[in-house]
Amino acid sequence: MLIEGVFAALTTPFYSDERVYFRKIEANIARYSRTLLAGMVVLGSTGEAVALNDEESREVLRTVAEAAAPEKVLIAGVGKESVKSSVEMAEVAAGFGFDAVLVRTPTYYSPQMSPESILTFYRSVADRSPLPVLLYNIPKFVPFDIPVPMVAELAHHPNIIGIKDSSGSLERIKATIGATATTLRRVVTVTPIFEAVTGRMLKSNLKESGSATFVPASDLGGAVALATPPPRVPLKTRTKEVGFQVLTGSTSILLESLESGAAGAVVAFAACAPQACQEVYLAWKDHDGKLAAEKQARIADPGQRIAGSLGISGVKYACDFNGYYGGRARLPLLPVNAEEKREIEGLLAGIRN
Repeated sequence: MLIEGVFAALTTPFYSDERVYFRKIEANIARYSRTLLAGMVVLGSTGEAVALNDEESREVLRTVAEAAAPEKVLIAGVGKESVKSSVEMAEVAAGFGFDAVLVRTPTYYSPQMSPESILTFYRSVADRSPLPVLLYNIPKFVPFDIPVPMVAELAHHPNIIGIKDSSGSLERIKATIGATATTLRRVVTVTPIFEAVTGRMLKSNLKESGSATFVPASDLGGAVALATPPPRVPLKTRTKEVGFQVLTGSTSILLESLESGAAGAVVAFAACAPQACQEVYLAWKDHDGKLAAEKQARIADPGQRIAGSLGISGVKYACDFNGYYGGRARLPLLPVNAEEKREIEGLLAGIRN
């Protein structure tokens, strides 16, 4: 699966009584689907996945899959405290048409999470997952910083296709790219302009191409004319070779990561400012270094303050301010205060989406 470009790490909306607000999920996804984002990551850290029970998680995945445009790559956060639970959630995501899964390191028994345990965990999940696996390194929340040599070792697994690295370290991004440069390259299906082809695109095309109805010639002489939609052009695809795909989880080093060879980014700031984040990628893709640097400078401080410092509650208020539904986080996470709200509004004054 091609995991390339900018992905928004989505929030999970709640009612005031903390029930999941599924209608707002649908509205948000519909709007994200109209952006130029490569796709969305659901039930990651920004999505408060650890605060949801399994039934809520399944319903969130279903709602997102049904509301998203077929061409958007969907990645589901499925990391649990055991291999069995992680694989079960991966199977749920596969059933709903997701394209890949993001798997964090188990945290509760951290003293027993030796390098051998972590290797066993990721290999076992990848062996049994019906979807390609992305490693998730987020030492800010997980008391285990996956060593670069371990990432390189796991990169040889046929079902582990990349990593989201949220360490915030450009040097680590560069080291990971270098350490995984010689891993086996995979052949993936892409569009004629080398964009990702999702399973939902293939399924939709197959369904529509197989829905034609034969009309006998004798029925064509009637007096009633019926308007019919034009025939759909079959989905054209080609293939592309990709290596181990490294994505940064930090807005502040988005451009530098791309210039170092990263495939893209999964960032919380894109949940409230998708266009601003995407503009960095597009300018870099067009080899316009000056414009890319200007776009990067525009989002660096707001992204660091809102997503990095104020966290989920800051991102959710920023979503509200920019026309997406954020709402409040689940307790014990507290909402931003009035002063922080004014600060967020000032930071986003020139970054409206």
